[in-house]
Amino acid sequence: MTPVSVLGAIGQAALGRLAALGRITRFAASTFSHMARPPFYPREFAVALLQIGWLSLPVVALTAIFTGGALALQIYAGGARFNAEAVVPQIVAIGMVRELGPVLVGLMIAARVTSSIAAEIATMKVTEQIDALVTLSTNPMKYLVAPRVLAALLTVPVLVGVGDIIGILGGYVVATETLDFNAAAYLKNTVNFLEPRDIISSLVKGAAFGTIAALMGCYFGMQSGRGAQGVGQATKSSVEAAAILILAANFALTGVFFSL
Repeated sequence: MTPVSVLGAIGQAALGRLAALGRITRFAASTFSHMARPPFYPREFAVALLQIGWLSLPVVALTAIFTGGALALQIYAGGARFNAEAVVPQIVAIGMVRELGPVLVGLMIAARVTSSIAAEIATMKVTEQIDALVTLSTNPMKYLVAPRVLAALLTVPVLVGVGDIIGILGGYVVATETLDFNAAAYLKNTVNFLEPRDIISSLVKGAAFGTIAALMGCYFGMQSGRGAQGVGQATKSSVEAAAILILAANFALTGVFFSL
């Protein structure tokens, strides 16, 4: 393979990625436009709230509590090398609220919700149910996409807040029951160390990650190919894209909030 052909292949791949990014951007802009204009579908929105918010709570809670407990153990073991075991409550709190809470909840939502949305919409496309909606003068963007994205935008920050609290609780239980920390002092250090921008950044990340997760599920579901293979490919691509974009957005938002 000649250098020219290698450069051509790289350029073609780059152009393909840029074109895909442009299509996703146009899809997101269309989604937000439909979210702001009637008609609205409150029943679809309520169902999406239940599926994205309430039914995701168990996996979020389990992920957060075990992560908080493991984080406390790791910080204690690392801090013991420098006689700094007392920093466990502060580092658990800032680690969960700033980074681990939002990112882990976002990835759990990508795994659970993005895949579900993509598979559901892709199946509707394969079985021509989306064509039936158009025949009935119902805009699929308004009926299928907008309620799900809005529900994720509103519920994932709540899930992140719950995950932060449960993660800190997991660290608290491990520290007080296993590492012999004083319970009152642990809670006092946790509360005193957190700043308002830590909490705000956590909730903003939750809103961004929820929006990304729902958008990727809807986009790849609507772009699904025919047959079972098309549905499977759409589901896989949606989770991959959501996870990568969530991590990239986390880096960007961390820079915005904490670069100063």
